[in-house]
Amino acid sequence: MWRLAPSNRRENRFYPRYTHDHKEVIGLRRFLFLLLTCVAVLAAGVAPASAATIGQVTGFGSNPGALQMFEYKPDGLAAGRPVVVALHGCTQNATGYGQGSGWVELAQRAGFTLVLPQQQQANNISGCFNWFQAGDITRGQGEVESIAQMTRWAIADSGADPARVYVTGLSAGGGMTAAMLATYPDLFAGGGVVAGLPYGCATSVADAYSCMYPGKDLTPAQWAAKVPSYSGPWPTVSIWQGSADYTVAPANERELMEQWTAVHGISTTPSATDTVAGYPHAQYRDASGRTVVETYTITGMGHGQPIDPGTGPGQCGQAGAYLLDVNLCAAAQMTSAWAL
Repeated sequence: MWRLAPSNRRENRFYPRYTHDHKEVIGLRRFLFLLLTCVAVLAAGVAPASAATIGQVTGFGSNPGALQMFEYKPDGLAAGRPVVVALHGCTQNATGYGQGSGWVELAQRAGFTLVLPQQQQANNISGCFNWFQAGDITRGQGEVESIAQMTRWAIADSGADPARVYVTGLSAGGGMTAAMLATYPDLFAGGGVVAGLPYGCATSVADAYSCMYPGKDLTPAQWAAKVPSYSGPWPTVSIWQGSADYTVAPANERELMEQWTAVHGISTTPSATDTVAGYPHAQYRDASGRTVVETYTITGMGHGQPIDPGTGPGQCGQAGAYLLDVNLCAAAQMTSAWAL
């Protein structure tokens, strides 16, 4: 780190004694520092960092779920840009998940508003979104309504395109993502469920644990019946799961796929399969040929968000607890699929 103001200049050979005016020396030093900084930035071929920060938003609505709202909006964001809502997992918080998952850097890079809801311990001691409580996953009530209010506020505040609004989340945030897609399909164009659960899988805390592991095996029709009816176009769904996840059973990937292919009225047989960064990827297309459900199986990964730290194309994220470097960044893949 550069040390610009040493406490003892006589011990620093970069600051010789001067006999002329002290203010001129300070001014010269500042000029040289700024010049060198500009040269370094230009040489690196990058722009200076944005001044935008994650900030808390209050007064976004009646907030029946008693959640907190945080937002990241890049400086100079043009009207008509998308909105992404990103929901943290248990024991995490909005800022840590937003940064660690890569969503903050992608919002800056691609230019979209990022909404980061945060659970409070008064609602759940482990900081989990209550994806299993009926009062929190019913349209117009509890936590889903609070998140919907945040989303509407962000759309209005940034002049966003209401047709380009997406939601994603990890673990309990993934379960709540499925709940948002099921209860507010008119608000979201698509969603990404990472190590999450099917909507309606559990209705109590005890039920939630059996849903997480070993999981529940229902038919596609049974899963679809848990989703409220809706006459409009359903959101697309991207499903991510580690094959070595012992917190949320890998079987939940299949159950989620069955739920959302049934909701879309399409076959549970993949329309196409391939690999992405070496991991199995399956696509399920509707009659028009559009991929409306897709699954990513991250072989050997435990419970967490897939990331790929770095500055290259498709890279993002910062490794940490439940933020797993597997050379594939889920947030970047979603950003590309959603054409953000």
